[in-house]
Parts: sequence; structure tokens; C-alpha cells
Amino acid sequence: MSSLFAFTLLGLFTGAAYAIMAGGLVLTYTTTRVFNIAHGAFGMVLAFTFWDFTQRQGLPTLLSLFLVLFVVAPAIGWFIQRFVTRGLGEGPVSVALVVTLGLLVGLIGLAQQIWPPEPRVLLPFYPETGWQLGDTFITAHQVLTIVCSIVVAGALYLLLNRTRIGTAMRASVDNPDLLRLFGGRPDTAAALAWAIGISLAALAGILLTPVVGLDYYALTLLVINAYAAAMLGRLKSLPLTFAGAMGLGILESLAVAYLPSDGFWSTIRPVIPALFLFAIVVLMPQTQLRIGQVKGLVAAPVPSLRKSAGWGAGLLAVSFVLIAIVSRADVLLIGVTATYAMVMLSLVLLTGYGGHVSLAQFTFAGVGALAYAKLDEPNLLGLAMAALIAAGVGALVALPVLRLTGLYLALSTMAFAVLMDKMIFQADYAFKFNGTLATERPSLFGVRIGSDTSYVWFMVLAFVLMALFVLWLRRGALGRLLIAMRDSPSGCGTLGLDLRWFRVGLFSLSAGMAGLAGGLFSGLRGTVGAADFLYFQSFLVLLLAVVFGVTSVTGALLGGTALMLMESSSPELAGLLFAILGFGAVLLARDPNGLANHLFRLGRLGTSRLAPGLEARVRGRFDGLLTARRPEPARSVDAAPEVAPDDVSAIDSTMIIKGVR
Repeated sequence: MSSLFAFTLLGLFTGAAYAIMAGGLVLTYTTTRVFNIAHGAFGMVLAFTFWDFTQRQGLPTLLSLFLVLFVVAPAIGWFIQRFVTRGLGEGPVSVALVVTLGLLVGLIGLAQQIWPPEPRVLLPFYPETGWQLGDTFITAHQVLTIVCSIVVAGALYLLLNRTRIGTAMRASVDNPDLLRLFGGRPDTAAALAWAIGISLAALAGILLTPVVGLDYYALTLLVINAYAAAMLGRLKSLPLTFAGAMGLGILESLAVAYLPSDGFWSTIRPVIPALFLFAIVVLMPQTQLRIGQVKGLVAAPVPSLRKSAGWGAGLLAVSFVLIAIVSRADVLLIGVTATYAMVMLSLVLLTGYGGHVSLAQFTFAGVGALAYAKLDEPNLLGLAMAALIAAGVGALVALPVLRLTGLYLALSTMAFAVLMDKMIFQADYAFKFNGTLATERPSLFGVRIGSDTSYVWFMVLAFVLMALFVLWLRRGALGRLLIAMRDSPSGCGTLGLDLRWFRVGLFSLSAGMAGLAGGLFSGLRGTVGAADFLYFQSFLVLLLAVVFGVTSVTGALLGGTALMLMESSSPELAGLLFAILGFGAVLLARDPNGLANHLFRLGRLGTSRLAPGLEARVRGRFDGLLTARRPEPARSVDAAPEVAPDDVSAIDSTMIIKGVR
């Protein structure tokens, strides 16, 4: 009984910290309709700031706490609302997800630049003070955390439901125009909500640091526990959020106490928050939240088959020359680039064309790599089987979340990625914990691809073929149906289309493409392990895919190259690249086609300016040889305007809907 009480008390302590963080998350969403994925990253940075004030600057503890919670954190919250997340709540859910995901990555990079990796210790509050309660020793830090959580929950409830400021905060998102008519200031109310939310993230980070340590990723990703508690409260009920956080903390603590430390049950303990989140997201109704699919995307121009084949042949030729002249290490990096580009191609199909967000795409690549290594069939059949297994896993993931869209779907896939990372990839029957599996490169019709140059060129060829397949799919009736379903699900529903099972097929095909990339990657490395497929990498894949253009093959190629450069850089440079990427994503995420869209514009601009002059010169020199151009037939005023082949994507989504009339 004494051990049960002790572990319950420990669970109350961790649950109280989760409740504080989840309360800030609920506050920012309730008042701005922005789900802040970077909530834990803000807590991590401000925990480092508190350590800097107390340890490096030598300021008193209480003064440092006051400066962090009431000066630095509110200033950051005000700045983020004014210049980063302003207006995101009314925009596409993909933009809000990518902007806050960019903040998460950027804050990790910023922390690495300001505080380089080294051992750091942050002592709990009043470390010498505690009380003996039976056989259990209660520290002052634990009591302080529980008291703070109760005070925060009560204060937030009173703020939102019993004060004029809270009413203005809720009105700032429900009806900002009406609030202005009554003399209110919606932007000021939203900025105040963000200031309070970031302060709560800082408080939770400071209280948790003595337990988990000053670690960039541990503090940032602990917010997954807060996600689970906040989703139990449907991102609006503070009492349910508080109860969910406390229950989750107790459940985690009791699992550590009573579940076996070896075998299958040992893999359950670290994934209890992810299991809790997945169950909550799948079982709870989603109609209460104002979030939906990825809308607002305008697909990039789709090239013709001839142009696609020409660009593919050009890429193969450039790769052949580049592979022949660079060093062996650089050749392998080109293969890594091809792997990442193929995984991002799967996102072009799923997110760019289908409008569904996945935070587990690199996990599917890990499934393909694991299947290829376990099958021990180093040939095309082994690669095909690995892709099929990954496709099957993708279908299994899609089945329980058939009715989910937008944020719900993103969180469910993130929970699945965490489960696969902790339960499967690190298990003894898979890669083993920090272990690796040996793999062989596949053979083509009995001929082994032994050299690095040949295999990497084969990987580039696989990327080109996959890209041609995606573009072929996009040009056909299935691709037009994808765009129509993304842009107007209700319109497609009136035509009797079954969107649910179509989504299962889309998830399965996308996962199979990522699994094929994982199988090829395992052959490139010769060994593959759990560390190669951490769930955090799926965040980077989605972020870079959107930044460089999630609606185009060009964006996938550019994003794969950027991710390779980030991972191959030195640790000192990696933090800087993280910061540039993260904060750059905040600026670029509002453009659905990313950097590739700007390249397309430059190309069209150059063609429109250079091509007419070149044509005039040719006509003047060979005027005697050219035939006269036939006049265009007259058209009636009621005739439909012509559409350029490259602009077909702009009207695809309306063609099917117009057919209803």
C-alpha cells in the first residue's frame, strides 16, 4: 500500500506539470484557433533561459522566475501573436500546422546556438525541504507543482468564464467584428492569451526540468502528454483537461511501478501518453472543433508527358556526371537525397494532391526498411514486398481514423509514429535497442549492383520513375478526382463518392512509396537501425516538403536535398540550419507551393520575355520558308475560354462539381 501511495503521489506531480502545459495549450487554441505544436519548444527555451539567469548570470532564483514568467515569456507570446500567428486561425489548417512546426524546429536550433550541448543541472525548488508522510518522502518541489497546477486551472477557468477579459478573448475568435463594434480589441485579447499561454509553457518546463533534465528534445516532445490531456478536454474544457493530465500522470507512474521491466510490457511504459492520445483522438467526436482538411492549396502546374520525360532524362544525366566526379562519401549523400526526395514524393501524393496531413511518413519508410532487412530477399521482389508491407501498414493506420481530418489526423499519425518508434523499432524482434540489421543491395535480374556509383544512380532512377508515376496519376481522372476531393469534399459527396475508402487507398499508396524508399535506403547503407527512423524526422520531412512545395515534384527534390544537407552538416552548423529552416518555414508556409512556386514563376517570366524575341528573329530570317499562319476561327461570345495545358490544375477541382448541374 505504501508503494501504491508513493507512485500515485509521483503521478500527481507529473500530471500537475502536464496540466499546467495543457492549460496554456487550451487557452491559446480557445482564443485564437491555432493549435500550437511548438508549445513544448517554448517551454524548453524558457527553461534554458531560467537556467541561464540563475546559473550563468547569478541572479536570485525568485527574481529569475519572475523575469522569465512575467517579462520574457509574455513578450515572446505577444511577439508571436502579432507577427507570426496572426490570422492563422481562419486560414487552412496546413498553414497553422506548418507554421507552428517551423517554430518548434527553429526554437530547437536557436537553443542549440545559444546554449551549445553540454551537461547542465537545474536543481528543484527548495531541494532541502520535504516532509515524511508514512513511508513516502514528499519534496517541496512536488507540493509546489501540484499547488501551481490547481491555482492555474482555477485561475484560467475564472478568467475565461467570469471576467470581461475572458469574454473578450473568446469573442476575439468567435466574432471579432462584433467585438470591435462594442469597443473591444481582438488583437490585444489574442496577444494577451498568447502571453499567458507561453508563460504557462515556461512554468511547466521549469517545473519538469529537474526531473527530465535540460534536454532540447526531451522537454520539447514532452508536450505530447499535454496534447493528450488537451484533446480529452476537446481543446476547450479546462476541467476535463486538468482531469486528463492528472489521470495520465498517475497512469504513467503506476505503469512504471507495476508493469514488468522486461519483455513486451517494457515497451508499453514509454508509450502510454501516445496510446492515450491515439485512443482519445480516434474515439472522441471531432465535430466540435473548427478544423478540417488541408484547404487553400492551389496545385502547381502539371507538365506534359513529354516535358516530364525530358526533365527526368536531364536529371539522370546530371546525376550520372555528378556521381562520377564526386568522392565516395558525396556519392552516398546523393543516395540519401534520393531517399528523402522519394519520401517527400509520397507526401506530394497524400498532402499536396489528397489534402491530408501525415506526421508518420518517415515511419512508413522505416517499416519498408525493416521488412526488406527481415525478408532477406535482395532483389526486386524483396523491394516490392517491402513496399507492399508498408502499404498494408498504411492501410491499417487509415482504417481506425477514417472519419478524421486535419488536426485530428495529424495528431493520430504522430501518435502512431511514436508507438512504432518506441514499441516496434526498438524492440528485440525488430532493430533491437540501438541495434542494427545487416542488409544487401538488390540485384536486377540476377545481376548484383555492387558499386556505390551504380546503386546510387539506380536510386535516382527509382526517384525519376516514381515522379513520373505521380505526375501520370495527377494528369488522369484519378488525379482530378483527388484535387476535387481535396477542394470540395461536400461536392464530391453529393455525387455519391465514398471518400473514406478512397482515403484508405490513398494512405496505402503513399505509405508504399515511402516503404520503397526505406528499402532502397537500407540497401544503400548496408546496415539499418532504429536510430535511422526516429519519429521526429517525420516532422522535418513534412516541414521541408511544405516549405519547398508539397504540390510539385520539384519541391520534393529540393526538400530532399535540403534535408540531406541539414543532417550531413557538423553539429555546430546543424543548430544554425535548424533555426534558419524553422523560422524560414514561418515565412514561407503561407505559400502552398513553397519555393518551387517561385522557381516556376521565374521560369515562366523568362520564357515569356525571351521566347517572343527569339521567335521574331527566326521568323525574320526564314520568312520565305515559313508558311503563313492561319487566322483563328471566330468564336461566339458564349464560347468557353481556352485553358493552357499547364493551367489545368487550376480548374480540375471545379470540373467535377460543375458536372452536377
